[in-house]
Amino acid sequence: MEPRKFTFLGLSQIVHHHLLWFLLGAYALAAVFPAAGLAIRQVSFGALSFFQTETQVSVLLVLLAILMFNAGLGLKTSHLNALIHHKWVLLTGLIANVLIPIGYIFCISLLLLVWHNPQEAQHILVGLALVAAMPIAGASTTWTQNSNGNLALSLGLVLLSTMLSPMITPWAFYVFGEMASNEYEAVLHNVSAYGSGGFLGVWVVFPSLLGLSIRMAMPEVALTAVMPYIKLVNSVVLLVLNYSNASVSLPKAVAEHDWDFLAVTLIITTGLCLTAFAVGYWLSRRFGLDQAEAIALMYGLGMNNNGTGLVLASLTLAAYPRVMVPIIFYNLVQHLVAGTVHEVMRKIPANQQAGGN
Repeated sequence: MEPRKFTFLGLSQIVHHHLLWFLLGAYALAAVFPAAGLAIRQVSFGALSFFQTETQVSVLLVLLAILMFNAGLGLKTSHLNALIHHKWVLLTGLIANVLIPIGYIFCISLLLLVWHNPQEAQHILVGLALVAAMPIAGASTTWTQNSNGNLALSLGLVLLSTMLSPMITPWAFYVFGEMASNEYEAVLHNVSAYGSGGFLGVWVVFPSLLGLSIRMAMPEVALTAVMPYIKLVNSVVLLVLNYSNASVSLPKAVAEHDWDFLAVTLIITTGLCLTAFAVGYWLSRRFGLDQAEAIALMYGLGMNNNGTGLVLASLTLAAYPRVMVPIIFYNLVQHLVAGTVHEVMRKIPANQQAGGN
């Protein structure tokens, strides 16, 4: 039994520590061999009705629910008691998480007016909107912990942004719709209707709360034993989601040699991610936060739950496969930027404050 356990834990650690390379491999596989990814999207477990809306329970939705359940299960509730001491930072972070992408995407929408292909420009804007409207990624807590950041603040940002997503996400889609052309304004408003409180409540909030409830009920020893398994499942689910959704968009873009679209999309999504991280750092200096709080704020503002965005795009925007490209790129870029921030912050003395105090 011991060798088998060691082998599994070793596999979990390998996947966890080299997730970026596995993501790149999933994208490459989707570009050259999309058949399996497309087949996954066709699997359905029947229909589910809620809030007078009928939804096909696809594999993608089940995978999304698993991600959110595991995110709730991974929250350390003991740290949440410390949030009362960070309520203003928490509120500022949540507001900034909504407003930063709105300002950035508005500026990009003006710049893209001169892009030679207006349809491509709209695809980029809609994809960015799907990134920006999502709650903060649970992975931000992992990066915060690895970088010796304030875990209580990080957990609070993830938890509250997820709980508020049924209200914030539809509103954000409506705002972004006002920036788009007529056709894509209607597209985003349709996504807003689909991604309403009912959808997000069932597939995002409920699984998160269920995982959190189980976390509170289970002994810490038992959770410690299963967490390597949970991490491996999370990594595999994330890779399958990215592979399946990339199978829709990347093969066509590569076959058409549309390198300028891929390049400008990568530049724009990288710009959004860097802007969010930079504003997080600027806010930490503006309010005189210490280094641990600055780390949590940067990861919180810079990392979004793109798993939800990918699933929502696949369900509502099948006719616009290129919309998924910005989401796919952002998912990769945010981990690259997070890794860079981790290396930079690791070299700063732990007692040094971001505000210079």
